Amino acid sequence: MADSSETLYFGNRIPFLAHIGVHPGEMTPDQVSAKLHFSTSLANSGGYMHGGSLMSALDFAMSAVARSSDPNELTSSTIEMKTSFIRPAASDIEIEARCLHRGRSIAFCEATARDTEGGLVASASGVFKLSRKAAHDHAD
Repeated sequence: MADSSETLYFGNRIPFLAHIGVHPGEMTPDQVSAKLHFSTSLANSGGYMHGGSLMSALDFAMSAVARSSDPNELTSSTIEMKTSFIRPAASDIEIEARCLHRGRSIAFCEATARDTEGGLVASASGVFKLSRKAAHDHAD
């Protein structure tokens, strides 16, 4: 059973996201926001946000928006993801994800990551497999 003080990510328990400092924001049927807090433990050798941390946060936001039409009943799995890194960042990151098209079993999404000054840090696009949640969800 989940700890009542534990962060839920739009209904799911995802310990890795809590570990790297991702915080869910708002969810509407075709848009999701999230924040990735900068810490030195997430920095690369240059002192900037590590690309893998950014990709994880972007992937989370896009997978969440993929299932945002019915978040209590749908799960999503990444099929493909492309990330473009625009500039380095050493601050918290705001993420906005949008669903471009959602069919019965596939969703096409995109996301942007911006630093605290609003500068574009990275952009991503992804394709996600949609499935119905099983009777016993692994997030419990």
